[in-house]
Amino acid sequence: MLPVEVKKDIYWVGSMDYSMRSFHGYSTERGSTYNAYLIMDEKITLIDTVKAPFCLEMLGRIRNIVDPAKIDYIVSNHVEPDHSGGIPFMSQQCPNARIVTSDPNGLKGLTGRYGEKDYVTVKAGDTLSIGKRTLAFVTTPMLHWPDSMVTYCPEEEILFSNDGFGQHLATTERFADEVDLTEVMHQAKKYYANILMPYGMQAQKAVEALAGLKISMILTGHGVSWRTNIADIVQAYQDWSSFKKSDKAVVVFDTMWHTTEIMAKNVADAFYHIGVKPVLFDLRTDHISDVMTELLDAKYIAVGSPTLNNNMMPSVAGFLCYMKGLAPKGLKGFAFGSYGWGGQSIGQVEEGLKECKVEICLPMQKIMNTPNPKVLKELQNAVMGLKEA
Repeated sequence: MLPVEVKKDIYWVGSMDYSMRSFHGYSTERGSTYNAYLIMDEKITLIDTVKAPFCLEMLGRIRNIVDPAKIDYIVSNHVEPDHSGGIPFMSQQCPNARIVTSDPNGLKGLTGRYGEKDYVTVKAGDTLSIGKRTLAFVTTPMLHWPDSMVTYCPEEEILFSNDGFGQHLATTERFADEVDLTEVMHQAKKYYANILMPYGMQAQKAVEALAGLKISMILTGHGVSWRTNIADIVQAYQDWSSFKKSDKAVVVFDTMWHTTEIMAKNVADAFYHIGVKPVLFDLRTDHISDVMTELLDAKYIAVGSPTLNNNMMPSVAGFLCYMKGLAPKGLKGFAFGSYGWGGQSIGQVEEGLKECKVEICLPMQKIMNTPNPKVLKELQNAVMGLKEA
């Protein structure tokens, strides 16, 4: 396995995971990478490691540069095992290396997972000289774990950002300007929406903390890194973390005999005719993580379910549970659905939306049995009335 020199004497030594299709409950259709970086200086330093099954790949890349036993420091920006899982293995390969982690939560996390080792704890503003270069540490608690931090090298103007600004995207290219930027930004948005969305306040604080740093390169913990378009990805994080809205409505549904599906299509059509872009998701075929990606900057959400055994459909209940955990903000929405006799599901969906802190902007829309043109017109008029709301 060969390393990639991203800047003079700074190498990517991570691994690709082309087969990964799920991470924390969201679909990763493009796989991922676990990025680690080796800095060759008076004190040889490894920034992060990889997921445990990929340690031999990382070791092979390092051995093409230097004897691993000569590594002096391993910086652990984040305790989560996709970044720290290689620490026990690398501790055997470089027994003299000291492990740098945040104080107190990084130390607690690493000790709890891997036991006592030679740890060096750092707090916000602490620095570490490794020779010609200095490493400065910026803590980013709850972005997205209590221990999280980033590492900045002022001499190189490089930010080692760990989970920030990354994507689940497996590719042999190492920088965003080497691949389709539209796809990179989509995967970055999907990553933010499905992992970092609940921590918008912390994300804003992190962006503010980095604002005073001169950054010419962001080396991420997942996916491709940034040496161009840095302002674009930072601005995107500012927009996402502040829940900046666009004129968009996300319509989500499951259906039994296609009647709730007919309602969903009419809801989407009504939004279109008042100048709000509809994005329609069928939970029978679409993944909830793709719904959340679109929901990140949407103004409206409409959720539909028929009634099954006096309840909403399990797929809809699962989606609402997932959405509640990610805690989107500033949404308006309503529940809809068709039913045969009870119709309890629509009220349950509305209660689920309320638990997600969605502002109910329209009374629940219920249609018994097969919709006819008259009731569908009434449904459309109700949704189109939101234009004046």
